[in-house]
Amino acid sequence: MTLYIVRHAKAGKRSEWDGPDELRPLSDRGWEQARMLAEKLKLISPTNLISSPATRCKQTLEPLSKATNIKIVSDQRLFEHGDIAKTLEVLEEVEDSTVISSHGDMIPEVIKLLERRGMEIGSKPDWRKASVWVVERTNRGFESAVAWAPPQ
Repeated sequence: MTLYIVRHAKAGKRSEWDGPDELRPLSDRGWEQARMLAEKLKLISPTNLISSPATRCKQTLEPLSKATNIKIVSDQRLFEHGDIAKTLEVLEEVEDSTVISSHGDMIPEVIKLLERRGMEIGSKPDWRKASVWVVERTNRGFESAVAWAPPQ
């Protein structure tokens, strides 16, 4: 079973955003990254799209949602500064070929936790915006993961 964990694409700078941070949108470059991610991820025939409630995370999946006709479901457990155990619950619950969008503080922590529990990392870690972790899960747990670089 394969899961795809996407770090949200580039958003506007926090220091230049006046509103609540969870509403901070993607930048023009972020939208471009989201469209390129959609082109790549639609080929895996995703079954579900699950996102942090943050606007930038949902927007990262919007082009894929349009391309696949799959609705994006928000899950508070993926929001930044959250509980890693709750984020892990999401990864344990989802179906094969689910695409998940979360944040730059949550993804490294959950990948490192899984590595400590025995998951093999088959590539150099990549935590950049719009990177994707491809995680293999079996009935014995999380077995391996590789990182895809952000689309160029």
